Amino acid sequence: MTGKNNFDVIIIGGSYAGLAAAMSLGRALRRVLIIDSGKPCNRQTPHSHNFLTRDGSTPAEIAAIGKEQVLKYDTVQFYTGLATRGVKTETGFEIGTDKGDTFSGTKLIFATGITDEQPAIPGFAECWGISVIHCPYCHGYEVKQEKTGILANGDMAFDFGKLISNWTDELTIFTNGASTLTPEQMEKLAQHNIAVVEKVITKVEHDKGYVRQLVFEDGRTFALRALYARVNFTQHCDISVQLGCELTEQGYLRVDAMQKTTVPHVYACGDNSSMMRSVANAVSTGTLTGAITNKDLIDESF
Repeated sequence: MTGKNNFDVIIIGGSYAGLAAAMSLGRALRRVLIIDSGKPCNRQTPHSHNFLTRDGSTPAEIAAIGKEQVLKYDTVQFYTGLATRGVKTETGFEIGTDKGDTFSGTKLIFATGITDEQPAIPGFAECWGISVIHCPYCHGYEVKQEKTGILANGDMAFDFGKLISNWTDELTIFTNGASTLTPEQMEKLAQHNIAVVEKVITKVEHDKGYVRQLVFEDGRTFALRALYARVNFTQHCDISVQLGCELTEQGYLRVDAMQKTTVPHVYACGDNSSMMRSVANAVSTGTLTGAITNKDLIDESF
Protein backbone atom coordinates (compact mmCIF):
# COMPACT_ATOMS: atom_id res chain seq x y z
CA MET A 1 0.00 0.00 0.00
CA THR A 2 1.75 3.15 -1.17
CA GLY A 3 1.00 6.70 -2.12
CA LYS A 4 -1.89 8.84 -0.97
CA ASN A 5 -5.15 7.09 -0.14
CA ASN A 6 -8.43 8.64 0.92
CA PHE A 7 -10.70 7.14 3.57
CA ASP A 8 -13.84 8.08 5.44
CA VAL A 9 -12.13 7.19 8.70
CA ILE A 10 -8.56 6.50 9.73
CA ILE A 11 -8.15 4.47 12.92
CA ILE A 12 -4.75 4.66 14.58
CA GLY A 13 -4.35 1.53 16.68
CA GLY A 14 -5.52 -1.90 15.60
CA SER A 15 -6.00 -3.77 18.84
CA TYR A 16 -9.36 -4.38 20.56
CA ALA A 17 -10.76 -0.85 20.57
CA GLY A 18 -9.56 -0.06 17.06
CA LEU A 19 -10.85 -3.33 15.62
CA ALA A 20 -14.23 -2.88 17.31
CA ALA A 21 -14.55 0.64 15.89
CA ALA A 22 -13.58 -0.68 12.46
CA MET A 23 -16.23 -3.39 12.62
CA SER A 24 -18.98 -0.88 13.34
CA LEU A 25 -17.77 1.30 10.48
CA GLY A 26 -17.24 -1.59 8.08
CA ARG A 27 -20.79 -2.76 8.66
CA ALA A 28 -21.87 0.82 7.92
CA LEU A 29 -20.14 0.58 4.49
CA ARG A 30 -17.46 3.12 5.42
CA ARG A 31 -14.03 3.17 3.81
CA VAL A 32 -11.74 2.58 6.79
CA LEU A 33 -7.99 2.33 7.26
CA ILE A 34 -6.54 0.81 10.43
CA ILE A 35 -2.90 1.69 11.12
CA ASP A 36 -1.19 -0.52 13.69
CA SER A 37 2.43 -1.19 14.68
CA GLY A 38 1.75 -4.54 16.33
CA LYS A 39 2.85 -3.74 19.88
CA PRO A 40 -0.16 -3.98 22.23
CA CYS A 41 0.50 -3.12 25.87
CA ASN A 42 -0.73 -6.53 27.08
CA ARG A 43 1.52 -8.62 24.81
CA GLN A 44 3.16 -10.29 27.88
CA THR A 45 -0.15 -11.25 29.47
CA PRO A 46 -0.68 -15.03 29.18
CA HIS A 47 -4.49 -14.98 29.48
CA SER A 48 -7.29 -12.44 29.20
CA HIS A 49 -10.23 -12.68 31.58
CA ASN A 50 -13.59 -11.09 32.34
CA PHE A 51 -14.52 -10.85 28.65
CA LEU A 52 -17.67 -12.83 27.85
CA THR A 53 -17.15 -15.71 25.35
CA ARG A 54 -13.34 -15.29 25.43
CA ASP A 55 -12.56 -15.77 29.13
CA GLY A 56 -9.11 -17.37 29.42
CA SER A 57 -8.06 -16.81 25.80
CA THR A 58 -4.71 -15.23 25.09
CA PRO A 59 -4.78 -11.54 24.12
CA ALA A 60 -3.10 -12.41 20.81
CA GLU A 61 -5.79 -14.98 20.02
CA ILE A 62 -8.60 -12.51 20.68
CA ALA A 63 -6.92 -9.86 18.52
CA ALA A 64 -6.24 -12.33 15.69
CA ILE A 65 -9.86 -13.49 15.59
CA GLY A 66 -11.02 -9.88 15.72
CA LYS A 67 -8.74 -8.85 12.86
CA GLU A 68 -9.84 -11.78 10.71
CA GLN A 69 -13.50 -10.95 11.23
CA VAL A 70 -13.07 -7.22 10.64
CA LEU A 71 -11.14 -7.67 7.40
CA LYS A 72 -14.01 -9.68 5.92
CA TYR A 73 -15.65 -6.29 5.38
CA ASP A 74 -14.24 -5.24 2.02
CA THR A 75 -14.25 -1.51 2.79
CA VAL A 76 -11.82 -1.99 5.71
CA GLN A 77 -8.05 -2.10 5.13
CA PHE A 78 -5.24 -2.85 7.60
CA TYR A 79 -1.83 -1.20 7.37
CA THR A 80 1.07 -2.57 9.42
CA GLY A 81 3.24 0.34 10.43
CA LEU A 82 3.66 3.16 12.90
CA ALA A 83 1.75 6.43 12.53
CA THR A 84 4.36 9.14 13.08
CA ARG A 85 2.69 12.41 12.17
CA GLY A 86 -0.71 13.96 11.70
CA VAL A 87 -1.94 17.28 10.36
CA LYS A 88 -5.35 18.90 9.95
CA THR A 89 -6.36 19.60 6.37
CA GLU A 90 -9.29 21.40 4.73
CA THR A 91 -11.13 18.11 4.28
CA GLY A 92 -10.03 16.20 7.37
CA PHE A 93 -6.67 14.81 8.39
CA GLU A 94 -3.45 13.56 6.85
CA ILE A 95 -1.51 10.81 8.58
CA GLY A 96 2.08 9.84 7.80
CA THR A 97 3.85 6.61 8.75
CA ASP A 98 7.35 5.42 9.51
CA LYS A 99 7.44 3.81 6.05
CA GLY A 100 6.92 7.13 4.30
CA ASP A 101 3.31 6.47 3.31
CA THR A 102 0.64 9.14 3.65
CA PHE A 103 -3.11 8.67 4.06
CA SER A 104 -6.00 11.09 4.36
CA GLY A 105 -9.31 10.69 6.13
CA THR A 106 -12.39 12.74 6.92
CA LYS A 107 -12.52 11.48 10.53
CA LEU A 108 -9.80 10.27 12.85
CA ILE A 109 -10.05 7.73 15.68
CA PHE A 110 -7.27 7.19 18.21
CA ALA A 111 -7.30 3.68 19.66
CA THR A 112 -3.64 3.92 20.58
CA GLY A 113 -3.54 2.78 24.18
CA ILE A 114 -0.99 3.89 26.76
CA THR A 115 2.63 3.09 27.57
CA ASP A 116 3.40 1.92 31.10
CA GLU A 117 6.33 3.58 32.87
CA GLN A 118 7.58 0.78 35.05
CA PRO A 119 9.74 1.36 38.13
CA ALA A 120 13.45 0.66 37.81
CA ILE A 121 13.29 -2.49 39.93
CA PRO A 122 15.08 -5.47 38.33
CA GLY A 123 12.59 -8.21 37.51
CA PHE A 124 9.53 -5.96 37.61
CA ALA A 125 9.20 -5.51 33.84
CA GLU A 126 9.64 -9.22 33.16
CA CYS A 127 6.69 -9.96 35.47
CA TRP A 128 4.42 -7.13 34.29
CA GLY A 129 1.09 -8.50 33.06
CA ILE A 130 1.95 -12.01 34.24
CA SER A 131 2.24 -11.94 38.04
CA VAL A 132 2.80 -8.22 38.59
CA ILE A 133 -0.70 -7.10 37.76
CA HIS A 134 -2.86 -3.98 37.72
CA CYS A 135 -6.48 -5.17 37.82
CA PRO A 136 -8.19 -7.68 40.14
CA TYR A 137 -11.13 -8.02 37.76
CA CYS A 138 -8.75 -9.14 35.01
CA HIS A 139 -6.40 -11.29 37.11
CA GLY A 140 -7.59 -11.50 40.73
CA TYR A 141 -9.50 -14.77 40.49
CA GLU A 142 -6.41 -16.64 39.31
CA VAL A 143 -4.47 -15.61 42.45
CA LYS A 144 -7.36 -15.68 44.92
CA GLN A 145 -6.38 -16.45 48.52
CA GLU A 146 -2.70 -16.49 47.55
CA LYS A 147 0.05 -14.58 49.31
CA THR A 148 -0.28 -11.20 47.63
CA GLY A 149 1.45 -7.84 47.73
CA ILE A 150 0.58 -4.30 46.69
CA LEU A 151 3.26 -1.87 45.54
CA ALA A 152 1.86 1.54 46.41
CA ASN A 153 1.91 4.31 48.99
CA GLY A 154 -0.40 6.87 50.55
CA ASP A 155 -4.04 7.09 49.50
CA MET A 156 -3.50 4.77 46.55
CA ALA A 157 -2.08 2.08 48.82
CA PHE A 158 -5.04 2.39 51.18
CA ASP A 159 -7.67 2.31 48.43
CA PHE A 160 -5.92 -0.52 46.60
CA GLY A 161 -5.54 -2.48 49.84
CA LYS A 162 -9.24 -2.14 50.56
CA LEU A 163 -10.08 -3.35 47.05
CA ILE A 164 -7.70 -6.32 46.86
CA SER A 165 -8.73 -7.56 50.33
CA ASN A 166 -11.82 -8.90 48.57
CA TRP A 167 -9.67 -11.55 46.83
CA THR A 168 -7.24 -12.62 49.54
CA ASP A 169 -6.71 -12.61 53.28
CA GLU A 170 -2.92 -12.80 52.86
CA LEU A 171 -2.21 -9.24 51.84
CA THR A 172 0.77 -6.96 52.43
CA ILE A 173 1.37 -3.40 51.26
CA PHE A 174 4.92 -2.49 50.20
CA THR A 175 5.53 1.26 50.18
CA ASN A 176 9.10 0.90 48.82
CA GLY A 177 10.37 3.48 51.30
CA ALA A 178 8.87 5.61 54.06
CA SER A 179 5.10 5.25 54.32
CA THR A 180 2.86 8.24 53.60
CA LEU A 181 -0.24 6.47 54.90
CA THR A 182 -2.06 8.41 57.61
CA PRO A 183 -2.34 7.00 61.16
CA GLU A 184 -6.06 6.48 60.57
CA GLN A 185 -5.36 4.51 57.39
CA MET A 186 -2.71 2.41 59.13
CA GLU A 187 -5.14 1.60 61.93
CA LYS A 188 -7.88 0.60 59.48
CA LEU A 189 -5.47 -1.64 57.53
CA ALA A 190 -4.30 -3.28 60.75
CA GLN A 191 -7.91 -4.02 61.69
CA HIS A 192 -8.13 -6.05 58.48
CA ASN A 193 -4.76 -7.76 59.06
CA ILE A 194 -3.10 -5.94 56.15
CA ALA A 195 0.56 -5.35 57.01
CA VAL A 196 2.64 -2.43 55.72
CA VAL A 197 6.33 -2.92 54.84
CA GLU A 198 8.39 0.23 54.30
CA LYS A 199 11.62 -1.37 53.12
CA VAL A 200 13.14 -0.40 49.78
CA ILE A 201 12.73 -3.13 47.14
CA THR A 202 15.86 -3.87 45.14
CA LYS A 203 14.69 -6.84 43.06
CA VAL A 204 11.71 -8.94 42.06
CA GLU A 205 12.89 -12.53 41.86
CA HIS A 206 10.79 -14.61 39.50
CA ASP A 207 10.60 -17.73 37.37
CA LYS A 208 9.76 -16.81 33.76
CA GLY A 209 7.65 -13.86 34.86
CA TYR A 210 6.03 -15.50 37.88
CA VAL A 211 6.96 -13.76 41.13
CA ARG A 212 8.74 -15.83 43.75
CA GLN A 213 9.91 -13.20 46.22
CA LEU A 214 10.83 -9.56 46.76
CA VAL A 215 14.38 -8.71 47.79
CA PHE A 216 14.92 -5.68 50.02
CA GLU A 217 17.81 -3.27 50.44
CA ASP A 218 18.81 -4.94 53.71
CA GLY A 219 19.06 -8.34 52.00
CA ARG A 220 15.89 -9.77 53.51
CA THR A 221 13.24 -11.35 51.28
CA PHE A 222 9.46 -11.73 51.21
CA ALA A 223 7.81 -14.62 49.36
CA LEU A 224 4.82 -13.77 47.15
CA ARG A 225 2.64 -15.26 44.41
CA ALA A 226 1.31 -11.98 43.02
CA LEU A 227 2.06 -8.27 43.25
CA TYR A 228 -0.44 -5.56 42.34
CA ALA A 229 0.91 -2.25 41.11
CA ARG A 230 -0.42 0.93 39.54
CA VAL A 231 2.34 2.43 37.44
CA ASN A 232 2.55 5.81 35.75
CA PHE A 233 1.84 5.98 32.04
CA THR A 234 2.13 8.18 28.97
CA GLN A 235 0.07 8.25 25.81
CA HIS A 236 1.45 5.61 23.44
CA CYS A 237 0.97 7.99 20.50
CA ASP A 238 1.47 11.77 20.76
CA ILE A 239 -0.18 12.68 17.44
CA SER A 240 -3.46 13.36 19.25
CA VAL A 241 -1.78 15.95 21.47
CA GLN A 242 0.00 17.45 18.45
CA LEU A 243 -3.42 17.98 16.90
CA GLY A 244 -4.60 19.80 20.02
CA CYS A 245 -6.53 17.10 21.89
CA GLU A 246 -6.71 17.86 25.60
CA LEU A 247 -5.62 15.44 28.30
CA THR A 248 -7.25 14.96 31.69
CA GLU A 249 -5.33 15.56 34.92
CA GLN A 250 -4.62 11.82 35.02
CA GLY A 251 -3.14 11.86 31.50
CA TYR A 252 -6.00 10.28 29.54
CA LEU A 253 -7.38 11.79 26.35
CA ARG A 254 -10.40 13.86 27.33
CA VAL A 255 -13.56 12.53 25.70
CA ASP A 256 -17.26 13.15 26.17
CA ALA A 257 -19.97 10.50 26.52
CA MET A 258 -19.82 9.95 22.75
CA GLN A 259 -16.04 9.34 22.73
CA LYS A 260 -15.38 12.69 21.06
CA THR A 261 -12.13 14.46 21.94
CA THR A 262 -11.84 18.23 22.32
CA VAL A 263 -10.81 18.51 18.65
CA PRO A 264 -13.68 18.34 16.12
CA HIS A 265 -13.81 15.14 14.02
CA VAL A 266 -11.31 13.37 16.31
CA TYR A 267 -12.44 10.50 18.54
CA ALA A 268 -10.70 8.25 21.07
CA CYS A 269 -11.46 4.86 22.60
CA GLY A 270 -9.88 2.18 24.73
CA ASP A 271 -7.09 2.57 27.28
CA ASN A 272 -5.98 5.99 26.02
CA SER A 273 -9.18 7.60 27.30
CA SER A 274 -10.43 5.39 30.15
CA MET A 275 -9.12 4.15 33.48
CA MET A 276 -11.23 0.99 32.96
CA ARG A 277 -8.37 -0.95 31.47
CA SER A 278 -9.72 -4.19 30.08
CA VAL A 279 -10.33 -5.92 26.76
CA ALA A 280 -14.08 -5.81 27.36
CA ASN A 281 -14.08 -2.06 27.95
CA ALA A 282 -11.87 -1.47 24.91
CA VAL A 283 -14.29 -3.38 22.71
CA SER A 284 -17.26 -1.55 24.23
CA THR A 285 -15.86 1.94 23.73
CA GLY A 286 -14.56 1.04 20.28
CA THR A 287 -17.97 -0.19 19.16
CA LEU A 288 -19.60 3.02 20.39
CA THR A 289 -16.95 5.17 18.74
CA GLY A 290 -17.46 3.52 15.36
CA ALA A 291 -21.22 4.01 15.55
CA ILE A 292 -20.96 7.66 16.61
CA THR A 293 -18.39 8.42 13.92
CA ASN A 294 -20.68 6.94 11.29
CA LYS A 295 -23.65 8.93 12.58
CA ASP A 296 -21.63 12.15 12.42
CA LEU A 297 -20.68 11.38 8.80
CA ILE A 298 -24.36 10.80 7.97
CA ASP A 299 -25.49 13.99 9.72
CA GLU A 300 -22.87 16.05 7.87
CA SER A 301 -23.79 14.72 4.42
CA PHE A 302 -27.57 14.26 4.64
